[in-house]
Amino acid sequence: MSDARPQLARLANGKAVAYDTLPVLAAEDFRDAILGGVAAHQRVSALFGTASPVPGAVRLHVVLADDERNRLFAAATDVTGSEFASLTPACPQVHLFEREIAEQFGLRPVGHPWLKPVRYCRAWTGRDAWNRPADQPILPAVGDFYRVEGEQVHEVAVGPVHAGVIEPGHFRFQCHGEQVFHLEIALGYQHRGVEQALIGGPGARTLHVTETLAGDATVAHATTYSQVTEALAGCRTSPRAQALRAVALELERLANHIGDLGALAGDVGFLPTASFCGRIRGDFLNMTALLCGSRFGRGLVRPGGVGFDVDAGRLAELGRRLDAGLKDATVAIQLLWSTQSVMARFEEVGHLPRQVAADLGIVGPAARASGLERDIRHDQPSGMYCFSHAPVSTCEAGDVFSRAYVRWMEIQYAVAFIRNQLRSLPTGAPQAPIPALAPNHFAVALNEGWRGEVCHVAITDAQGRFSRYKVVDPSFHNWPGLAYALRNQEISDFPICNKSFNLSYCGHDL
Repeated sequence: MSDARPQLARLANGKAVAYDTLPVLAAEDFRDAILGGVAAHQRVSALFGTASPVPGAVRLHVVLADDERNRLFAAATDVTGSEFASLTPACPQVHLFEREIAEQFGLRPVGHPWLKPVRYCRAWTGRDAWNRPADQPILPAVGDFYRVEGEQVHEVAVGPVHAGVIEPGHFRFQCHGEQVFHLEIALGYQHRGVEQALIGGPGARTLHVTETLAGDATVAHATTYSQVTEALAGCRTSPRAQALRAVALELERLANHIGDLGALAGDVGFLPTASFCGRIRGDFLNMTALLCGSRFGRGLVRPGGVGFDVDAGRLAELGRRLDAGLKDATVAIQLLWSTQSVMARFEEVGHLPRQVAADLGIVGPAARASGLERDIRHDQPSGMYCFSHAPVSTCEAGDVFSRAYVRWMEIQYAVAFIRNQLRSLPTGAPQAPIPALAPNHFAVALNEGWRGEVCHVAITDAQGRFSRYKVVDPSFHNWPGLAYALRNQEISDFPICNKSFNLSYCGHDL
């Protein structure tokens, strides 16, 4: 396939195109477009279904990210029967997308190696890819699990209820003694039907719904939703608003990375860093509250710009708190790297090889810890990241230590980025009016949340309302990476492996 890829619509991050410019390919051409793109080192950012203009058909859409050339590509195909040929055997990164399509639209991906529901919701079309009886209960983690047979092989089931304040998820381990042969993860307990609820928007509740897609990634999802809306409305935000959004996104990254490093310390019983980072995380959350009154950034980012401006006094106070926070974090986190017992637990544990990470479509710090240079701020930049971004922080080992150390590098770069924005914060109005959304258009926006790529795709109808709104949280890509990282590990390593990814249950369940 040629590098120009003429059979796909060429897009840009945070831009909209007329929906009728999206090519509707034959099924085989659609398959070849995806496989050809992945072979050319592109990623599947989104693969989803929607209603088709063809009676009785389901239309599948794909968004491919070409990070090397800062491009996005999109195409569609109509599935008129109840089946389509699965791409998963040749392209593992689509396996959850295909299961989701089967769950939502009743289309069976023939040849899928492990077809089961993702969130256990009824098919939107009323069809059922599993020929399930109409009165059968639909419950998370009820169904077949992969099993390893053999002498002394046993099964350990964990969750969905866990110790402490944690979201629900079910983990099924196949073990021989303490060694894990296989881990299967079943989610869906937090399924809220968010994508269905967004249809017909934007409305009064739409922003609030997108802010709570994954509560610890409020700024990332609100920014991405706002960029999609602005693209469809033809609205340009001011440089000042873009800078404040970027500051808030990096503060969100700082708070979560510091919290993760503290939690990792706690999981190996190293209390000094665990205790310090718990407090320091709160300091960075309070910096976001200084901007908008909410520690999680609720209400700060909105279509057209930001809901709160800052004056010189608050900017100075934010700079002072930032310097103090980095100083404290440096002392606490350096204790990890200089403590031999901690490194003995982090190094060579939970290995995720580079090629496996690429095959699974892993994103964010987990991908960079396996040597993949994937970072939307660098590869598909938007807003203030078009003018200023940190280098891509990578490690090669793909183990717990690498996933922890990538976070430490990003903490330092995030502080430097925020300092630069505060020193040269542009002038201008923080908010611009939002015109009506363009009818019959297609828009994609990507951002690098603290877990990785946040992807929102919107399609408008003839009235300029959302006829389909697709959300892909980075956790959707990365949960399979955690399952792989547990292979041939001690089952006692699960807590630190799990925390080294720190994925969102509700971000996956939507």
